Amino acid sequence: MLTEGTTPCGAPTLTGGPAPADAPKPSGGPAPSGAPTPCGAPTLTGGPAPAEGTAPVGGPTPTDAPTPSDGPTPSDGPAHDPAPRAPEVAHTAPARKLATGRRGPADPVKSLMHRHRELCERAVDPLEIAAGLEAHGVTDRTAARYRHRDVFSLAEELFARVPGVAGEPVGASFAPARDIETRAAWSLRALLPGAACLATLVTLRLTEGVLDGGARLAVGTGGGLLALIGLALALRTGPLCADGRSSGASGLFGCWLLGYVLFGDALLHQLLSGGPEGPWDITPAPLLGLAVAVAPAAWCAHLFSVHAHRKLNGSRALEEFAAGVRPLLFAAVAFFLCVLAGLLYLARLGIGGGGAPAGAATLGVLLLLARLLTVHGFPEAAATGLAAACAVEVAAPALILAGRLPGLDALARPVDALIATGGTGAVPAVACGAAALGLLTTATVALSRASAHTAA
Repeated sequence: MLTEGTTPCGAPTLTGGPAPADAPKPSGGPAPSGAPTPCGAPTLTGGPAPAEGTAPVGGPTPTDAPTPSDGPTPSDGPAHDPAPRAPEVAHTAPARKLATGRRGPADPVKSLMHRHRELCERAVDPLEIAAGLEAHGVTDRTAARYRHRDVFSLAEELFARVPGVAGEPVGASFAPARDIETRAAWSLRALLPGAACLATLVTLRLTEGVLDGGARLAVGTGGGLLALIGLALALRTGPLCADGRSSGASGLFGCWLLGYVLFGDALLHQLLSGGPEGPWDITPAPLLGLAVAVAPAAWCAHLFSVHAHRKLNGSRALEEFAAGVRPLLFAAVAFFLCVLAGLLYLARLGIGGGGAPAGAATLGVLLLLARLLTVHGFPEAAATGLAAACAVEVAAPALILAGRLPGLDALARPVDALIATGGTGAVPAVACGAAALGLLTTATVALSRASAHTAA
């Protein structure tokens, strides 16, 4: 659009538009756009300058008008500066489209955080979260999918991001008791079964020939009940306490195994000689050694738990913790076996011969491993091991009796060969030894997990 203006000298000029058709054209070249105009003439500005070499709008191109070029000014005309070029039109660049390809979640930990929010809120330490994640199947390889090097690193982020709720004091949920009074209390309870058995045997020895058979049977029965009550108290508190995880079947299996220590050898002897005939003899020495060994078993379980928690606090990966806990388990079992062997030897010296120390030693290790598994959250495995040992001990006399039937004597040959090689004590030794080996293998895997010690 053309607007009217006035030049400083008052001469109107036409800029930004084509020259009027009636204006005379200078001879020798195109009229520059800035040519002077008569003073006082109006000035028209604002229109775009036509491109060089184009005809004015609304009229034909004069035939005598030379075409401007970028070359030098013609020699027959005066040199003029080239006409200013029209400003270029600014074009707005189109906005770049955002990438629309599908990507993974921006925060992969968020889904895991919502899935285990209750665990993270109740945790008093990142280690407890790590143990809980491990119990749900999260491994170091799984943590790599959440952009973390291991489960411990992932647990630290979850612990930092999820606000906790009011609960037990830090460490109270899984730290073992460390005060002297608590240790003394459960240590005294662990001594009750051995003290009851020892008092009963001493009483029977002192009253030998004084009391009749019925009275001696009553003394022995009462002493056995006291020992069982003491054992129940020892298993309700301290490091052997399972907090209700123990099953009734495990208790029945344990009673059978302890009863076989008293009567098993005498039963096999009578069956092999054509019996059973008459009353059975008992072998109390192995039972006394096992009863006294409850206290060392409690201390071995306590030391294993304490050192396992220290390994857990100092470990930075699940493999590192597992590699540190396995030697602790083997050391605890080996130490208990050595102590139990010494107690069985002393009981044999004090009371007299009878019984199978090898069978009692393997039974003690079996019971310790079963209790450790139960305390740390694996009662099914413990019950399975005890049931397997009971099955073998039941099968031995059953096969001997079945071999008496016509045509079935081959059933008793394995038991006869075993007893001929190692005596009647070989049966409980094989039964409890095989079951203890199976439980040791299970405990090596199960108790090397962090979750087994946060639940203890």
